[in-house]
Amino acid sequence: MRIYDISVSIAPELPVYPGDPGATVTSVVAVGPGSNFALSQIVLGTHTGTHVDPPAHFFPEGATVDQLALDTLIGPALVVECDAPAVTAAFLESAALPLGAVRVLFKTPNGALWDKPNFQRRFTYIEEDAAQWLVARGVRLVGIDYLSVEKYATREPRTHWALLGAGVVILEGIDLREVPPGAYTLACLPLKLKGGDGAPARAVLMREE
Repeated sequence: MRIYDISVSIAPELPVYPGDPGATVTSVVAVGPGSNFALSQIVLGTHTGTHVDPPAHFFPEGATVDQLALDTLIGPALVVECDAPAVTAAFLESAALPLGAVRVLFKTPNGALWDKPNFQRRFTYIEEDAAQWLVARGVRLVGIDYLSVEKYATREPRTHWALLGAGVVILEGIDLREVPPGAYTLACLPLKLKGGDGAPARAVLMREE
C-alpha cells in the first residue's frame, strides 16, 4: 500500500491566512542536566496549516469540530486536478466525476505556493457555483491545496456558506504535489477540540499499488 502524507508541517515559518495567529513552538524543558525528558509548548490558531473547517466556523449553531462524524473524515476520496484559476461548476461538469464521490480533493497550481515564505493572495479557489454543484451531488467533504477554499478578500464568503451551510466539511491547507489524480482512501483526523470552530489535522491518502 502506498501512503501519501498530505499534511504540511507546522512551524513558525509556516504561512497563515492574514489575521490568523502564527504558530510558535517553545521549549519548556530540554534533555540535559536535571532533566531526562524534553517538553515543548505550542501556540497556534485553529485554522493553522492543514486543518478542518466544520459548520461552526461560520454558523454558530453548526457542528463543531469534535462533533464531526468520523465516517465523513475517513473513507474513499477522489483527487481531481484543476489547472484553472478557480474551480467552477463548468469545470466539474467537464471533469466527469464518478457518481457517488463523497470526498473530493482539488489538486491545483497552489502546490507551488508552499515553497514561498509568505502568504500568497493569488491562489486557485472554489467558486460558489462549484460548491453548490458539489452539495447537489451529495459530496460530504471538500479539500483544497492552500489555506482557503474562498477567493482572497471576497466581500461575502459564499463558498464557505454554501458548503458549511449544507453540512459539508472543508479540508484546507493540504499538500497534493506528490499525489497523482485518482481514487484513494482518505484518513483525516483533526484535533478533538471541544466546541472548536476548526482544528489542525493530520491527513493521509492511501491506495494499493
